[in-house]
Amino acid sequence: MEDNATMIVCPSKGDIRTAVNHLRGRGRTIGLVPTMGALHEGHMALVARAAELADRVVATIFVNPTQFGPNEDLSTYPRTLERDLQMLREAGVAAVFAPEPGEMYHTEAQTVVETTGLSRVLMGRLRPGHFRGVATVVTKLFNIVQPDIAVFGEKDYQQLAVIRTMVRDLDIPVRIEGVPTQRAPDGLALSSRNARLTEAQRAAAPVLSQAMAEAAELLAEGETAEIARARIARLIAAEPLAQLRSADIRDAASLAPVRGRPARPVVILLAVRFGDVTLIDQRVVQTRGEPT
Repeated sequence: MEDNATMIVCPSKGDIRTAVNHLRGRGRTIGLVPTMGALHEGHMALVARAAELADRVVATIFVNPTQFGPNEDLSTYPRTLERDLQMLREAGVAAVFAPEPGEMYHTEAQTVVETTGLSRVLMGRLRPGHFRGVATVVTKLFNIVQPDIAVFGEKDYQQLAVIRTMVRDLDIPVRIEGVPTQRAPDGLALSSRNARLTEAQRAAAPVLSQAMAEAAELLAEGETAEIARARIARLIAAEPLAQLRSADIRDAASLAPVRGRPARPVVILLAVRFGDVTLIDQRVVQTRGEPT
């Protein structure tokens, strides 16, 4: 990306549209990396992948209020805008869209976007309305920026499935690219919420990846989804600081429930609470079992 040493920071929809129109000069492609800020190396992996796939990278920083429930952590969600902008600048991002909520949502807005099946299962069941907020804001970002490619992390596997389904169903001309989960040396998935863990909670948090690893080994050896799920529950219960919110084993392609010995690849989806912080993680497993 030879001419984007000066990153453009855009607070308004008009500003980012003007910037993107300029960046598209001579037929260049645009890769979009939507974020809620509090950036870490996981986000930088998304930026790097976008840079591989597109001529110019645009990032967004927006803590989206419509995907938080009434008792969730919107007010305490980490906001580190200046640090985030510096990280994106050093990564060669060409432009950043960083709006306030009033810029994104009209005071009389009535329209939402929802994948009615995927949005109401798994984490959607635990957080009603969450994925409706995600799908709505991502649709708006796609309409505002009009990227060729958008890059998302696989850590939030259900979110990625929701966005892929939304793009397919609404004929949105954006290619969706997933990037594997980035992890700390002890296996914990990188997440902005990790910063809110106490020292003791952070030390306990790798139990997520440890539980998934044991369950994945069982599934790969031909054990049933029920046995693998029970192993996860037992390992999480053995950690006093962890409270299991959900442990699901689903078809990796459709997110349909899996019972017995899976015949196709599955995804383990885990949500565990540490105090007032809920961490999520996922792992795709290639299985060799037969359905029972």
